[in-house]
Amino acid sequence: MLTRRKLLMGAALAPAFSMIAKPVLSEITLGSARVTTLSDGNLTLPKSMFFDALPQDELAVVLQDFDLAGAQLMPECNLALYQDDAHKVLFDVGSGPDFMPDAGKLQASLDALGLSNADITHVVFTHCHPDHLWGLFDDFDEPMFSQATYMMGRVEWDYWWDPETVNTIDEGRTVFAVGAKRRLEALEDQITLFEDGAEILPGIAAFMTPGHTPGHMSFELRQGSQSAMILGDAIGNHHISFRKPSWFSPSDQDQERAVRSRQLLFDRLVNEQMQVVGFHLPNGGLGHAQKHQDGYKFVQA
Repeated sequence: MLTRRKLLMGAALAPAFSMIAKPVLSEITLGSARVTTLSDGNLTLPKSMFFDALPQDELAVVLQDFDLAGAQLMPECNLALYQDDAHKVLFDVGSGPDFMPDAGKLQASLDALGLSNADITHVVFTHCHPDHLWGLFDDFDEPMFSQATYMMGRVEWDYWWDPETVNTIDEGRTVFAVGAKRRLEALEDQITLFEDGAEILPGIAAFMTPGHTPGHMSFELRQGSQSAMILGDAIGNHHISFRKPSWFSPSDQDQERAVRSRQLLFDRLVNEQMQVVGFHLPNGGLGHAQKHQDGYKFVQA
């Protein structure tokens, strides 16, 4: 199971030098709109946390195409910025300074793009895990994007807002619940909630993908015949999640529901030839999914 202790152990094993990618990672266009991925740095996680419970013989075959040497995984954290003539929409806000030493680099990425925090018109959350939500506050404990409208799926909000969640969630995730509640309280008077399937902004539709968290939301971006899917953590990596989407992941709170969400997403991505924007996918996270043997592979844009 993914726990705060394991996350911190992984961070402690990180090399002394920074592994942070360039701030502005990659970009695609959708009609008159464009999607840019911005680096929030990377996480450092013990590989054993993800791989030890998997069938080792099959795992070795799956991983032979990937360069995953060493004891750690260092997934990128790619925040998506959607821009059209009227909106600058940021999906999630990253980790902030209090989660992992090589994460929380969003401000530098915005600066590199020549954007101020006041330029962001909307902040849309996929879910409330630390690497997606804990970057909410500035140095004065106020929301970083003071001019923005904040938006979240109602199911996700209700789950983390519920005072009983901290008592019923897995013990290793208790700090996630405490941290989420504190930040949601700061947004109570600013949040706009929406339901599955809603067009939350022109060209942006909510697509419920629960399992990683109870109300995890992905987002379909569409301009005419062109489309892309903001994945959040519904497809959490480019190796196991793609090659073996039916395998359970310890990072998912409800593993069976997460598998169903992944399979539904892959069906759509392949059948509709949608581009993907993956929070933890490599080299900026932009690309598409392609059938590969009995699973899929990530093809970089």
